[in-house]
Amino acid sequence: MAGRPKGLPKTGGRRKGTPNKATADIKAIAQQYGEESIIGLIEIARDTEAPHAARVAAYKDILDRGYGKPTQSVDLSSTDGTMTPKSLSDFYAGIPPEPESGPS
Repeated sequence: MAGRPKGLPKTGGRRKGTPNKATADIKAIAQQYGEESIIGLIEIARDTEAPHAARVAAYKDILDRGYGKPTQSVDLSSTDGTMTPKSLSDFYAGIPPEPESGPS
């Protein structure tokens, strides 16, 4: 594997905790429109003539900004025994190799 050997410290790049200047500039510009954006989302959410999908998306965005996005849990266990490392290796072993293309 290429890269630095395990155990050696990282060299180069930004120091930890230093903000990315490009991202910081964009964030500062976007924050100027924060209140206007929320008001716009509220208008869409309350517009009974707006499509339901637009209203739901607006309400969702308002909640995400007010309370943060909900955490998502991922269940990596298999209840039926499929997709285990053994079954995956058996699956891949059954795939024939691609034919080698020689000079034409």
